[in-house]
Amino acid sequence: MRSTGTITTWLVPALVAAGGIAGVTAWLQWQPSIMVSPRVAGTDRPPQAAAATSQSFQGKLIAVQGATADESLTGAWPCFRGADRDNVNREDNIFLAKKWPPAGPAPLWNIEAGEGYAGPAVLNGRVYLTDYDQVRRADAVRCLSLGDGKELWRYTYPVPVKRFHGMSRTTPAVTDKFVVSIGPKCHVTCLDAKSGELLWKIDLVAEYGSVVPPWYAGQCPLIDNGLTILAPGGPDVLMMAVDCATGAVKWKAPNPQGWKMTHSSVTPLEVGGRRMYLYCADKGIAGLWADDGTIAFTSTEWRIKIANIPTPVDVGEGKIFLAGGYNAGCMMMQIEEKDGRVIARKLWAKPAEVFGATQQTPVFYEGYIYAIRPDGELACIDKSGNLLWNSGPANRFGLGPLLISQGLIYALDDDGTLTMARATPSGYEQLARAKVLSGHDCWGPLALAGGRLIARDLTRIVCLSVAE
Repeated sequence: MRSTGTITTWLVPALVAAGGIAGVTAWLQWQPSIMVSPRVAGTDRPPQAAAATSQSFQGKLIAVQGATADESLTGAWPCFRGADRDNVNREDNIFLAKKWPPAGPAPLWNIEAGEGYAGPAVLNGRVYLTDYDQVRRADAVRCLSLGDGKELWRYTYPVPVKRFHGMSRTTPAVTDKFVVSIGPKCHVTCLDAKSGELLWKIDLVAEYGSVVPPWYAGQCPLIDNGLTILAPGGPDVLMMAVDCATGAVKWKAPNPQGWKMTHSSVTPLEVGGRRMYLYCADKGIAGLWADDGTIAFTSTEWRIKIANIPTPVDVGEGKIFLAGGYNAGCMMMQIEEKDGRVIARKLWAKPAEVFGATQQTPVFYEGYIYAIRPDGELACIDKSGNLLWNSGPANRFGLGPLLISQGLIYALDDDGTLTMARATPSGYEQLARAKVLSGHDCWGPLALAGGRLIARDLTRIVCLSVAE
């Protein structure tokens, strides 16, 4: 989320996305359209509720004849923040280059996208993107070839969305079989990952009373053990689990305190050998048991009044790290079971001038935490909150994204300059820097798969070769 002048003048959520620009899909007019009858999630609700949902948004599949993906391409970044939801790429079959030529890493392809900040997901030689077609006023889930960026198919449905610092902001979640996306106004679709066929859909506003956050939805879906995990933040449902294969709702967690949806996304965590889902709602943080959705704990120790964007970070041993912008700073919490109860207690907190993160979620790597602070500097702290280094005023990144792989930090600034630095607690060590995008507002999350780094600005996406 961006802030210049006053807080209310520029606010753009961290979870990011894309909105439409004129002409980007004009060529699609002659392509064949396939109408699909979906399975509608929520059949456990009254008939009138399910019927309303089935009519809430009708879409079509547009497939490009003869277009195929090269499934031999290695690498995966299957959801927001990567395979382990921690913004770390752990692929070791391809070595990353430690230096670049003067022009920077070689571009493999680039494409236009609608205005926004949506990050890509990558799997099986395909790139998935939540986009917005401004000409047709429609959400579009797009599938591209990782090899050359050509579009394979898109599933689109009409939704009126006005430009508000971009449109779509969310990263899809994908498996071998399914791709799940959340649109700007909280429309959830589950599609066949290869064909794009619609399997089921949910309108979180119509069906669960979700309130679309300011600057549109920023929550990215989580697929975990065959279930799509969503946090509607509606009057009666804080979080829910939907079977990816059938669209049936496995469980719904109540919302006794009436907490609402934010731009933050759900984080899985292990507590006492049991899986838990964490979510930062508008008035606090909640932990729910993954098997049945029972609320394990709630805490109001952490809340951000303006916009809660970064996702909770699992730093091991039941500890979670929280960071935000707008003077929120950061906090470390300990989650533990005691006397049959789950307790979340604050271990320490630091002010924004020491460490925080307005838009991009910090990265925990080999015992240390890295983030782009609200002042735009890249910084590193230890698990006790001690500031180890910051990049200095000469090396600022604005609200741009970062990820880590093979001991290297990739960080993109607002204007499209990509920096490679060492991920080390000993100090800021820059290895290379190059201009890779010519646009602005380069806030979309990065993705790294098979030595290919995908980055974006407001209206363009580029795939770069960063392998040796």
